[in-house]
Amino acid sequence: MIINSEVVKLFHYISSQDEEQKVSTYQGQITCRYGYGRAKKTTLQGGAGQDFLSVHIKGDRCNFVICDGVGESKQGSSNTRYLGNTLLEWLDSTIDWSTKEFLSFMEYVPVMAMKELQNPKSSETMYICGRVELPTLENPVGRIWMAWQGDSRLRFWRNGDEVSQYFKGTMRAEERWSISEGPLGGEPHVYQSRLEYGVPMRLQLHTDGLRDLDPIHERLPDEQIQILLDAPHTDGLIEDAAFLEFEW
Repeated sequence: MIINSEVVKLFHYISSQDEEQKVSTYQGQITCRYGYGRAKKTTLQGGAGQDFLSVHIKGDRCNFVICDGVGESKQGSSNTRYLGNTLLEWLDSTIDWSTKEFLSFMEYVPVMAMKELQNPKSSETMYICGRVELPTLENPVGRIWMAWQGDSRLRFWRNGDEVSQYFKGTMRAEERWSISEGPLGGEPHVYQSRLEYGVPMRLQLHTDGLRDLDPIHERLPDEQIQILLDAPHTDGLIEDAAFLEFEW
């Protein structure tokens, strides 16, 4: 599905955790592809997926978040959604992008959750969130800012060459966020870099349900991404899977 950017000036997507989302594309100043699939076990039981993704694009600005719930807590899907929505709100409102400020916020979110969710049961989530501010003719230097904990995948291509070396050593399964305790296994990782005008880039994020993408460096067409989400080779996904990719 391609959405005409001349008609849609704003793009806002929040994954439904109760059904699959076929690979779809929004085309604007930032091109966004996204898809979502529940594990076979979850679909057979009619349950909600514990992965979550959301993206908000406004012209040359983009906020995004992808979350992977850990374990099989019955509240895991709602807690993951809570963290995702909370992170998206923070990305849209913060004026302090420092590592210290983000850590302070992630340590405070459990206090908010305790009040807003009325004593939620403990569950843990891995996440990646970020913001892209494109360079323009008027402002030739843009910015990309990202933060994460866990082993969800984060890959970055600049001018066709993958430049993901910085991320690989920081994607650790023992690091995650707890709705009752905040960051676990270490502090959040934060990355910030300039974006230069006229340099094509591709940013890809996905949860470990799409681990078949790990050895693939080239851009796959929608149809092949969808095959991985449908997972006919294993008669369905073994784990929930969320996919998000940007190009500019």
